[in-house]
Amino acid sequence: MAMAEILPDLRASCAEGLKAAERYREQARARVLARVTVQGRIDAARLDDHQFPAHGFAWIATYVAALTEMLSWSDRLAEAGKFGEREQLILQMVFGEYLAQLSGGLPLSQVEILRPADLDLDAAEWFGAPEVASLVQRGNSNAARVRLAALIAEGHAGEDGLADETLTMVRDQFRRFADAEILPHAHSWHVRDQFIPLELLERLGEMGVFGLTVPAAHGGLGLSKTAMCLVTEELTRGYIGVGSLGTRTEIAAELLVAFGTEDQRARWLPGIISGKTIPTAVFTEPNTGSDLGSLRTRAERQGDVYRVTGNKTWITHAARADVMTLLARTDPKEQGYKGLSMFFAGKARGTDTAPFPSPGMSGGEIGVLGYRGMKEYELGFDGFEVPARDLLGGVEGQGFKQLMATFESARIQTAARAVGVARSALELAQDYARQRVQFGRPIAAFPRVAGKLAWMAAELMAARQLTHFAAREKDSGRRCDIEAGMAKLLAARVAWSNADNAVQIHGGNGYAIEFPVSRVLCDARILNIFEGTAEIQAHVIARGLLAGRN
Repeated sequence: MAMAEILPDLRASCAEGLKAAERYREQARARVLARVTVQGRIDAARLDDHQFPAHGFAWIATYVAALTEMLSWSDRLAEAGKFGEREQLILQMVFGEYLAQLSGGLPLSQVEILRPADLDLDAAEWFGAPEVASLVQRGNSNAARVRLAALIAEGHAGEDGLADETLTMVRDQFRRFADAEILPHAHSWHVRDQFIPLELLERLGEMGVFGLTVPAAHGGLGLSKTAMCLVTEELTRGYIGVGSLGTRTEIAAELLVAFGTEDQRARWLPGIISGKTIPTAVFTEPNTGSDLGSLRTRAERQGDVYRVTGNKTWITHAARADVMTLLARTDPKEQGYKGLSMFFAGKARGTDTAPFPSPGMSGGEIGVLGYRGMKEYELGFDGFEVPARDLLGGVEGQGFKQLMATFESARIQTAARAVGVARSALELAQDYARQRVQFGRPIAAFPRVAGKLAWMAAELMAARQLTHFAAREKDSGRRCDIEAGMAKLLAARVAWSNADNAVQIHGGNGYAIEFPVSRVLCDARILNIFEGTAEIQAHVIARGLLAGRN
């Protein structure tokens, strides 16, 4: 396929397609609002009753945001003289496919497809213009996919569009580190269900990973959230466990910088930034999931200490951790969010024989399919002591508000992890498809395999650009909970789709534990669940946009 496969006036056609998608999104919003509004206000019960169209609207808005960022990406590349054939095909395919799904059927999951009729809309009214219809019909054609697969065959899956030389240097440094220090060992850590070696954590601490976005005034590197995304993607491409080491650090550091007392910052931040103090996030409880307002673990003040009693679950890296960001109820009379407080609770680091040696604390490991390297635990507290001076900020009842302030960064970081997993899946699939010979030629030469590889690369770029946009919004100081949620929603789905396709390309070998792609499939699956399930994420996005948040 020659350059002629690229549609004429591509960026202009994409701009028209984006306008059509934006108008469609606004009509979808109006239709959903009519179903969930009572006396001019959104009714929570009605929003629950109309989850399917409401969540469908959230996905529509996410697609529009992704298309917006893809067009902006193409503008930056064109200005820099880097908008080549490969990038043009990526833009064309993403626009063609996403517009086709908006107009015909958008997958909320593998078994739930949103049709325009579900919102009482007629797709022809919005996507019938000739240039838009051409994108829908021809944008993600077989010929386009086969050509893109040939262009990315050597591993270059498109220009990132980074305009900052410092960001490029950061990305390249951690790419080399992942290639040399993580990828050769990742599958062994997974198969043996081993902790990531402490020596690696020390190296990452020396490289500044754990203080990457902490302001320089507090001892960190003071880099942007965009830099954090690049570092996270590269480390996660090596192994999701390594890319996730910074998640709890990011939460702990943000809490201390934003809400900690001077004493708390002085005692905890240096160790966290250096990697010598390992934090863990202790929020979730059995039977509560995302409903944090129902947390039961209580912290009762007795003199200069709080005594913590209750149970927590799905606590990552808990045995190894030195400090817990612990959410507990300090006001038993207040059953909602207002009764919750956040603590920086120090604990003794565990060993294989004594994982939880601190008095008043016990725990057991939860065996998991993937996302290994730090291990998951359920914890029990029975009078566990936390010094009163470790109540974050020194004021009770602020815990939920404090935690919510970290959600944007945590979800952006999770989206970056998903991009890293998606890229790992693509690279493994490309390598295998080049090497695996069937019927006298590499399987990469077969159109169905080539088509999978090409779409994996195209949608990976869409997820990356939406994630970087959310990071830039965070760096600007603007509220970006919806943007962060959209980035996580899309990137998590792309990670799973890429991993699933990578296993399919491997065939039977993809199901064998000895092949790394089996690990990537297991790792990808968690991304749609933790840090807010896809359903919760869509609900939050819909509620915010319906209420008028842009």
